[in-house]
Amino acid sequence: MKWFHLLAVCLAALSFASCRTSATGPYSPSAESARDTSAAEKLNRKAAEFIDTDPSNAESLLREALTKDVFYGPAHNNLGVVFMSQGKLYEAANEFEWARKLLPDSADPRVNLAITMERAGRTDDAFRSYLAALEVAPQSISAKQGAAAIVVRDSREEPRLTSWLESISLRGEGPAWREWAQSKTRFRPQN
Repeated sequence: MKWFHLLAVCLAALSFASCRTSATGPYSPSAESARDTSAAEKLNRKAAEFIDTDPSNAESLLREALTKDVFYGPAHNNLGVVFMSQGKLYEAANEFEWARKLLPDSADPRVNLAITMERAGRTDDAFRSYLAALEVAPQSISAKQGAAAIVVRDSREEPRLTSWLESISLRGEGPAWREWAQSKTRFRPQN
């Protein structure tokens, strides 16, 4: 009779162990198949309409998008933008890191992370993030503007500065950036 109880205990332990190993988490293959990227994309687009005018509504929509597909990079990037506008720099940086990993060919999350790092006073990290954006997208004017601004402000030695300033003076985001770059180019010695 004892061996019967021992067998019952062993079978119970095995069934408990198999229940635990079959449980799913957010990164398991069954969760992968449950992703609804189309719904996440629609919610992300809708949230983008509210980022500037109603950030809390945008945040709610973006959180909902990420429940549909936690791996949808644009929603992480936009949620980071919302957090940055609210001054939640740690949360913003976290979302931009997610977006950076999920959007390996996009400069946007890297530029946004750099802006967040600058606002947090972490200039060296910001500069590295601008450079990372330029590695992914060498023509990114936002990354050139950010990197050039740090170089000029901190009087850093940077051989690419002249090239960046020339690009900004021609294609800068708005007249203020173009004028700024032109004024810096005029006073730089030509090599």
